[in-house]
Amino acid sequence: MVKNIVTKANLEAPPIVFNRNVQRSKELQASLGGPDKLPIANSIEDAVSKSDVIFTSLADDASVIEVIDTALGCPNGVKDKLFVETSTILPSTTNALAEKVRSAGGEFVAAPVFGAPAMADDGKLVVVLAGPSAAVDRVSPYCEGITGRATINLRDRDPGMATLLKVTGNTFILAMVEALAEGHVFAEKSSLGSDALHSFLEAVFPGPYVAYSTRMMSGDYMRDQPLFSVDLARKDANHALNLAEEAGVDLKIVKVTKAHLEGLRTQAGPTGDLPGQDLRHRSEGERIGFFEPEGMRLECRC
Repeated sequence: MVKNIVTKANLEAPPIVFNRNVQRSKELQASLGGPDKLPIANSIEDAVSKSDVIFTSLADDASVIEVIDTALGCPNGVKDKLFVETSTILPSTTNALAEKVRSAGGEFVAAPVFGAPAMADDGKLVVVLAGPSAAVDRVSPYCEGITGRATINLRDRDPGMATLLKVTGNTFILAMVEALAEGHVFAEKSSLGSDALHSFLEAVFPGPYVAYSTRMMSGDYMRDQPLFSVDLARKDANHALNLAEEAGVDLKIVKVTKAHLEGLRTQAGPTGDLPGQDLRHRSEGERIGFFEPEGMRLECRC
């Protein structure tokens, strides 16, 4: 997302990046042309004080709350600054943060995104926008055609509606991965074979189904940096189940998936990724794994 804002957006000044991992910031800076293209902030306060638009992308609710609270404590305040929150968090957390920002004189838009790392790199994410119409208009120039290929516009609705859609959408991804895992093992054990199943997916379900199927078949899960760590996937499943319980809905497939995630966490630890339990579960008739990354702290001045 940072790369595409740097290279495609019509900016008056270069974005400023801050990451808890300074080395990642340095590597990103070097890949985009050096300090003139992407200055690195020394702290959250440093980045926010120099910025008009602040993008945050973090792993969980607690991290987002910590960062926004730190930002709101900037010596010069946040009046008229726009916070664009892209993380997958609870709607209640989103709405509470929006109220904090507005009370401090700033603006807030929830902008969670759908898409794997390759889609983010290519600027083909799907961005969900929710918040006051004027604030949505401020962030829209950095979405479709820059970081994303499409925008789902929920303008003038509570920001939490965007994260509610994000959590709901992720249940479809969890269900898809579960279906693929079961389907591949069924194909193997029934003598049909995974190649035939994969050909069917290419013909009928191109896109994410084929991408995840390819990773399962190739054993692409031995990564130092998982595409979606098991802990983040468990967090999303828990969010969905909590929200469903509040609404009086029973998300049975998410419950099954959550149980498999617990097994993946036990087997592979925090680096568990997409088909990480493949070998372990073949003998049990199961194949497990999970998806995309979050967790980079980002402040962007535009």
